[in-house]
Amino acid sequence: MTIFLASGNSHKVVEFQGLARVADLPVEIRSAREIGGMPSVVEDAGTFLGNARKKARALAAQLPVGGWALADDSGLCVDALGGRPGVESAYYAGPQGDSSANLAKLVAEMREVPASRRGAHFVCVLYLIGPGNTERDFEGRCGGQLLEAPRGGGGFGYDPLFVPVDHKASFAELGETVKGAISHRARAWARLAEWVRAGYGLGAPASRERA
Repeated sequence: MTIFLASGNSHKVVEFQGLARVADLPVEIRSAREIGGMPSVVEDAGTFLGNARKKARALAAQLPVGGWALADDSGLCVDALGGRPGVESAYYAGPQGDSSANLAKLVAEMREVPASRRGAHFVCVLYLIGPGNTERDFEGRCGGQLLEAPRGGGGFGYDPLFVPVDHKASFAELGETVKGAISHRARAWARLAEWVRAGYGLGAPASRERA
């Protein structure tokens, strides 16, 4: 099973390849660049699901026979801000998509918010399109709290400000191994992997086979 990722970001391709390995799912994750590049898509659907669907359908139009298209849309939803930045997470401080500016804006907006009201969660929606007009979506969430100031040098985006439930370190301090096991994207991928195994006979993870 070959899945083309609806993104021109090589780092994202590597991340999804890693998720497939961790899940022991025998699929091949490839870049949209291999089939002409990712078409331009205006992400104006207003929801994570809508944006992911738009990106997946745009790439699906140029898939080779038997190929699959996978798109994701994700962001941070802050309770005290009514769910913002939400679908605007990547461009919260402006259309240039400056992650440092986005983080600084969020820190400023949350400056007077007490610890009891600093709840937040990351959301990821994966949208998969394949042969026979097959379309499925899978959502993952990771809840937690926002710090008053960024901590940690790892990760990206809002990671230095977000402490997931049952942890004391921020995503930026936890490291990729821990984050990769509990993140919103990992949880969405786990649901996708379960569906693929059930419907396409790719087998259970090795750990289950040994049990």
